[in-house]
This record gives sequence, C-alpha cells and structure tokens, in this order.
Amino acid sequence: MRMTHRITMLMFGMGLWVNDCTGNLVRRMRRDERGDVPGWVMITLMSALLVAALIAIAGPRLSELFNQAIDRVSGLG
Repeated sequence: MRMTHRITMLMFGMGLWVNDCTGNLVRRMRRDERGDVPGWVMITLMSALLVAALIAIAGPRLSELFNQAIDRVSGLG
C-alpha cells in the first residue's frame, strides 16, 4: 500500500470515529434535556400557586389602593 492510501484510510477512519462520538454526545444531550421537563412543570405550578395566593391575600387591599389612586387622579377624591 502506498503512503497516501494509508493516510487517506487513516483520515477516513478518524472521520468515522469523530462522527460516532458526536452522534453519541447528541443522543445523550437529547436524553438529558427530556429528563428536566418535570422540574420546569413544578416551577411553573409553584409560581402560579404563589401568584394565586398573593392575589387572594392582598387582592382586596390592592383593589382599594388602585381605586383611591384613580379617584385622586380624576379629581374625585
């Protein structure tokens, strides 16, 4: 075998190896990303519950403050 043929075969083999390694990495990354979905769902639900609790507790007072501010701006209060 000539030296150029050996180098060509070596480069081809290295290309296949790099392609295989890259494919494995991409598959692992996709699998890891899918596993994080329940965490984001939990964060979203907790945020929604926190907002609902704040509205339930402070809603009437905030509504009263808003109405007072509107009355002052419009000259009614």
